[in-house]
Amino acid sequence: MPGVKPDINHLFGPDIHCIFVTQHIVMAVFSKGSKFYSIFKMRCPRCQEGDFFKSHPYNLKKAGDIYKNCPKCDLKYSPEPGFYFGALFVSYALGVALFVTFWVAFNLFFEDMAVGLQILIIVIASIVTAPYFYSLSKIIWANLFIKADSDLISSQKKD
Repeated sequence: MPGVKPDINHLFGPDIHCIFVTQHIVMAVFSKGSKFYSIFKMRCPRCQEGDFFKSHPYNLKKAGDIYKNCPKCDLKYSPEPGFYFGALFVSYALGVALFVTFWVAFNLFFEDMAVGLQILIIVIASIVTAPYFYSLSKIIWANLFIKADSDLISSQKKD
């Protein structure tokens, strides 16, 4: 009918509200100020502005090399010698998660795939993701122990 606005539920169904709520939650989880933001952007755990790594994870000559201090807030990234030793366990967990994901996917969706081919694909995927997992494990480990400074982050949002 002319002049009548269509109801959103009529157009998309009642599940459209769930989509909007889910999108809002995802945006909140990955917004600045959350640990996920720092981890996936590979930024300083405290100010979430400064770079954490000196280079991209796939620059193999400098893979995993971190700055001594944050270029923005001057946070010391290594509070003590051997601080990132624990990142070894995070990297191991990421590798196990990759293996289990591939193994379950192969057995659910490709039941006829040979075991040797499954192992080959998992080994190749592990080699390809190793530099990224190495870097990712360090930033995850840092975020476990370094608290974000909400005052610093909110002042940066205003600027």
